[in-house]
Amino acid sequence: MPAPSASAASSASSAGDRVLTVRQVRSSIGAKPKTRGTLRALGLRGVGQSNRLPDRPEIRGMLARVPHLVEVTEETR
Repeated sequence: MPAPSASAASSASSAGDRVLTVRQVRSSIGAKPKTRGTLRALGLRGVGQSNRLPDRPEIRGMLARVPHLVEVTEETR
């Protein structure tokens, strides 16, 4: 298996340096079970709770499911 190119390695490291701070701003009461599960998977258990997560496509996909319940702040390490 060939080694990854230098450009691929540099883009991966720059993406790994970004962190998303996710804060729950609305309640999940009345939300669908799948939506509540997404919040739990993001590490949020209630309004006002926040969690720092790596900026990865999987996390971005979860955030796309619950934009009405969370507030996202991007940071660079």
